[in-house]
Amino acid sequence: MTAPTFGPQITRDGTRFRLWAPAAKRVDLLLDQPHPMVRDDKGWYSAEIADARAGARYKFRIDDELDVPDPASAFQPDDVFGPCEVIDHIAYPWRATDWRGRPWHEAVILEAHVGTFTPQGTYRAVIDKLDHLVAAGITALELMPLADFAGKRNWGYDGVLWYAPDSAYGRPEDLKALIDEAHLRGLMVMLDVVYNHFGPEGNYLGRYAPNFFTDAHTPWGSAIDYRVPEVRSFAIENALSWLRDYRFDGLRLDAVNTIIEVGEPPFLNALSTAVGKLAAETGRHINMVLENSDNRASLLDAAEDPPRGKYRGQWNDDYHHVWHVMLTGEDQGYYADYQQSASNDLVRAMSSGYVYQGEVSTFWGGKRRGEASGALSPTCFINFLQNHDQIGNRPLGDRLESIADPKAIEAALAVMLLAPMTPMLFMGEEWGSTAPFPFFCDFKGGLADAVRKGRREEYAWAYARYGDAVPDPLAEETARSAILDWDDLKHAPSRKRLALVRDLLAIRRREITPRLAGARFGEAHVSGGLLTAHWTMGDGRKLGLTANLSADETADVPSSEGTLIWGPALSGRMPAWAVRWHIG
Repeated sequence: MTAPTFGPQITRDGTRFRLWAPAAKRVDLLLDQPHPMVRDDKGWYSAEIADARAGARYKFRIDDELDVPDPASAFQPDDVFGPCEVIDHIAYPWRATDWRGRPWHEAVILEAHVGTFTPQGTYRAVIDKLDHLVAAGITALELMPLADFAGKRNWGYDGVLWYAPDSAYGRPEDLKALIDEAHLRGLMVMLDVVYNHFGPEGNYLGRYAPNFFTDAHTPWGSAIDYRVPEVRSFAIENALSWLRDYRFDGLRLDAVNTIIEVGEPPFLNALSTAVGKLAAETGRHINMVLENSDNRASLLDAAEDPPRGKYRGQWNDDYHHVWHVMLTGEDQGYYADYQQSASNDLVRAMSSGYVYQGEVSTFWGGKRRGEASGALSPTCFINFLQNHDQIGNRPLGDRLESIADPKAIEAALAVMLLAPMTPMLFMGEEWGSTAPFPFFCDFKGGLADAVRKGRREEYAWAYARYGDAVPDPLAEETARSAILDWDDLKHAPSRKRLALVRDLLAIRRREITPRLAGARFGEAHVSGGLLTAHWTMGDGRKLGLTANLSADETADVPSSEGTLIWGPALSGRMPAWAVRWHIG
């Protein structure tokens, strides 16, 4: 593996510091005293300091006027504005030394936010909940972004120092301990990363390396220019650092449709290829997935192992939106695109992955959205009923449990958790948590005011309807409201829901997962509220579904062929919200 070009490199005699600052006329390394750095003809400044070791703290001074952190800082003990700390990643004493990951078809994902997953809100505290995840049937813990952000509270999508796990949750060795303990229990750990923008506070790249950005803008800030070799290397080396230094089992790339200047070869292809080389060299399963509103099926291949330019799967927003419309009747925003026939849209998602495979989307400005996806493996589609976006981008941050019939939710879970697509739950969903997950951050001054103003403009109807009930995203109590209440598990409804999820995932582990490699989409149909579907599994057997997705009993249910693996053993009439799975 080629040595990284960004970030401090510990050598036999000390540490070598580097900074790419093509727009700077002078750069000094600030340790115990300033050290002038030497510039080369490509804008790299460097200095080798004898006796500078792990634990040393440093910053860079630009043109005698601005002190900045290293954009590739490995740790910021005092947040984004403080000094960087040199970290010796090789020194960590890993215990799960034989861990090589798990193949993608075994993935059952739970998405979690470290700061609100436990009352302590730390990496170490998550360790105490790993046994709960394993017992529930989860095989992959996906953490929301950890890259250092300004302040103590954030969803993580405002990260500005991509290589530094945020100190609000603990130190790098704490994060490594979490991943190590997960591996000892057979759990994969994945990380959400953001390569489409930098956060709005604590990012100084525009001052000394404006080449990082184009004149274009994403919804969250200036677009990154991946035509520039150094910029591309910065992102790819960051991905490799998370996978190599922390031993994450995979990455989820946020909103890749907003990466504007992709370069040649396209950035996503180059990133996947680099990760594939790491996987081949280490013999590990490394699973790379995307969030992509463009529904580009051509980016996906669940079977490409190691990756050679493709991605295992994509968060399937279409699947969520269809179910949300069916469960709640809501029609605002992007839900308007699924109003004509949600049940037929569900049929398409069940039989070929995406709903939008080239059709015109009103919400997306009347443009055609998506590519044909039926030839892909079903495991390419990461299906969910809730995630951080779909809860947190609601004005009140309320979960499905607060707005939908519990029996309907249980039917939707019985469909999602046994279908051959890759299922994902949001933290606490496995027991039906009602804890909200509102948007929150910890900015100051004018930026805080701008965030408040932006939320009020985006959700003007909600402020008109709910007034002060809409949580202030800057208030500490807003973040506190999102903390999971693990005492819920003492109560009968939560225990009942958790038992349902455990039972479903035990059946998935026994009957579905061993047959997923090589599985193919089949057909699906709906008549009234009755949904039927089947898939051809990797061993040639047929997995079949019959589900009454309505509040009324249905008549004339066709008899199921094969062995019943879930649901009521009956023929003829089918109760409301009943779900049956069989293998023939």
